[in-house]
Amino acid sequence: MPVVRRLAAILAADVAGYSRLMGADEEGTLARLMSYRRALLEPNIAAHNGRIVKTTGDGLLVEFPSAVEAVRCAVEMQRGMVDCNAGVPIGERVEFRVGINLGDVIVEGDDIYGDGVNIAARLEGLAEPGGVFISNIVYEEVRDRVPFDFDDIGEQRVKNIARLVRVYRVPIADNTAARLTLPAPNKPSLAVLPFQNMSGDSEQDYFADGIVEEITTAIARLPWLFVIARNSSFTYKGRAVDVKQVARELGVRYVLEGSVRKAGNRVRLTGQLIDTATAAHVWADRFDGALNDIFELQDQMASNVVGAIEPRLRLCEIERATRKPTEHLDAYDLYLRALAQSQKFAENGMHEAIVLLERALAIDPFYAPAAAMIGRCRFFQSIQGWGSLSDAEIAEGVQLARQAIDVGKDDPETLCMAAFTLSIFAGEHATATTAVHHYEEAIEWADRSLQQQPRFVIPIRLRTALCAYLDRTEEAREWLGRLLELQPGLTITKYKAAAEVWFSPEFLSWYLAGLRKAGLPEC
Repeated sequence: MPVVRRLAAILAADVAGYSRLMGADEEGTLARLMSYRRALLEPNIAAHNGRIVKTTGDGLLVEFPSAVEAVRCAVEMQRGMVDCNAGVPIGERVEFRVGINLGDVIVEGDDIYGDGVNIAARLEGLAEPGGVFISNIVYEEVRDRVPFDFDDIGEQRVKNIARLVRVYRVPIADNTAARLTLPAPNKPSLAVLPFQNMSGDSEQDYFADGIVEEITTAIARLPWLFVIARNSSFTYKGRAVDVKQVARELGVRYVLEGSVRKAGNRVRLTGQLIDTATAAHVWADRFDGALNDIFELQDQMASNVVGAIEPRLRLCEIERATRKPTEHLDAYDLYLRALAQSQKFAENGMHEAIVLLERALAIDPFYAPAAAMIGRCRFFQSIQGWGSLSDAEIAEGVQLARQAIDVGKDDPETLCMAAFTLSIFAGEHATATTAVHHYEEAIEWADRSLQQQPRFVIPIRLRTALCAYLDRTEEAREWLGRLLELQPGLTITKYKAAAEVWFSPEFLSWYLAGLRKAGLPEC
């Protein structure tokens, strides 16, 4: 069957900061977006003889028979959105980014494919919120046919397109603030900016962009951290920007920036994590690797970066919560303060942690991290002799752990704490039959935790010990192998030395017996 082709003007649009908007108000954002589509976008598209090829959540792909009609439609759409957003709080505004290209497309049913479509999508990714970016071929077609000015922003390298693309911006006269100041959301927020290619080899742009995509995806798995979508962050590619400007425009507390340098078969990645409120570097490091397998190297470097910055971000957030006025604390702030108190591993600190966690649950009864942490804190109180646990407190710890599991199914840290609580309460206080039930349940939720964070060593250690206690010998050895891949050289002696400051002799003995039974060497 012959391939069907035709020349078409392609308009690609999506919502800037869509993930942030959905995170803040999912139902409200979706309702506004649908309303704007029906009242503004679809009528404009129809009036300019456009055809909606597909919608993708926050995005649109539209085909026009004329580049002039595509540009006119885009400008009218963006001007209309200015009116729609009038009176809407800045952090709740829906703003589109638009890219337009003219090119040969492959037609398959109602869908279209090819470079003509791909370039339009890449231009949309470069555009600022409320902006319209067009390719050089569109500019040449419309420059004398529409009453708009154009800004030449030069040749740009776009992903998966071998040649450079000359890009023009269509200034939207009525849009007096194309880049609006966005407030930071209540939860910690981060933007991963495009990494600089320091190699002098334009082909390495793809590797650098791939690293950023992997890091963004990996950080997005941390449910306590809000991460700006890649498309929004990549509008800064190739531009020198101030991190405070990025904070204002994207509404983030932290910015991760970096560079990639290649020499022969070796690659060096450097990264810096910046607190945008102070412009201070809170973390900086570098990672080296060999280019034997690009995808494996990207994955490894992304894991290393996320593993390094996650504790630094957590520490910064704890410090921020500690400085925050008491009357302004929310459930998340109280949880962070409780986390800091529990890490003192002192009687008064553990008691204060439980008080703070109970306050957090009073504000938000379904805040899963706080519910999961109470059981762990009560356990530490018990094993350190800071008060014995009553049957009611044990039952409460189990109930809260299960509640945390029900609510926090996508949070690996919460699942791990809940699994830990179920396993230790079973091991310390339950009958043998009940203990086996809880061990099985703990394994299930440790697995859920690992689905979100496959390299999270705590649930891997816990799962290894639990499988050993359930006499699932082969499975225990398999998980021990995974543990030793992540912690080479780990032994009973080394783990005991690191863990005895945290655990009572009784519990540590239970834990080590499980790891020993699984085959972890003594020395």
